[in-house]
Amino acid sequence: MLKSHFFFTLICLGLCSARAQKSGPIPVLIVDGFSNHDWKQTTAVTKWILEESGRFQVDVSTIPADSVERAGWNPVFAKYAVVIQNTNNIQNTRLKWPAGAERQLEEYVKGGGGLYILHSGNNAFPHWKEYDKMIGLGWRKSSEGYALEIGPSSSVIRIPPGEGQGTGHGDRFNALIQILNPHPINKGYPSQWQTANTEVYYFPRGPAENLTVLSFAYDSTSTKRTWPVEWVVSYGAGRVYNSSLGHLWKGEFYPPAYRCVGYQTTVIRATEWLATGKVSYPVPAQFPTAKKQSLRAEDTFKSP
Repeated sequence: MLKSHFFFTLICLGLCSARAQKSGPIPVLIVDGFSNHDWKQTTAVTKWILEESGRFQVDVSTIPADSVERAGWNPVFAKYAVVIQNTNNIQNTRLKWPAGAERQLEEYVKGGGGLYILHSGNNAFPHWKEYDKMIGLGWRKSSEGYALEIGPSSSVIRIPPGEGQGTGHGDRFNALIQILNPHPINKGYPSQWQTANTEVYYFPRGPAENLTVLSFAYDSTSTKRTWPVEWVVSYGAGRVYNSSLGHLWKGEFYPPAYRCVGYQTTVIRATEWLATGKVSYPVPAQFPTAKKQSLRAEDTFKSP
């Protein structure tokens, strides 16, 4: 048995997490505390989706609003198989993680941890260059990194820095998600499926290194071009999942984007893959198709 003083090393903690996953729920941490989106409800619904599946135990670490307390915020990421990043400082760049927590997340993912970038989490932290590498693509200026576009015959087009636009999106719409690369997360999905009231980010930008695009959608509301929707990144020994799916705005309650069976299934399967490298959660019979959405009832989620 491993001695307790070894638990502070990433390698041993990774082994302990892997063993725990075989005998009990997968440990997941959601990090929140600031965003221009409704981060409190986003966290609550995400925690509910994961725990309702019976496969996860989800903790939440909320970054303190007080600047002095925030400077001391230092969660132990290595206790968890997956960290879900639900903070966004796009409207207030002075809000940042403490430098020590930034380094700790980098080491956690490099050492084999799983990182889920939840919707607007990829809008965050342009100052943090290793974060750019972890997320692969994000919401960045036209001068900051390559943009990826899906071209004819599902080719991936790299648009150099300075060409095209900075990242943005048009109105939300019921997007047709199209699979680009087979992956454990989307195994068993239809090649196309409808999601509800979603945002398709145009000109998502970043280093775009060690990255695989999983799916894409045609932006019918603004650019009339086709852009990645989901992608995964290898960072050291770790795995990262990033997606523009999962928009939850202020004043909404459990909106159609979150009630979508396709979205909820993907949250569960992506988190399982990040933790284990495999997916066993089944694709439900109610999964949406190319011609039909599938939404859960509004009363399935009860606000905590």
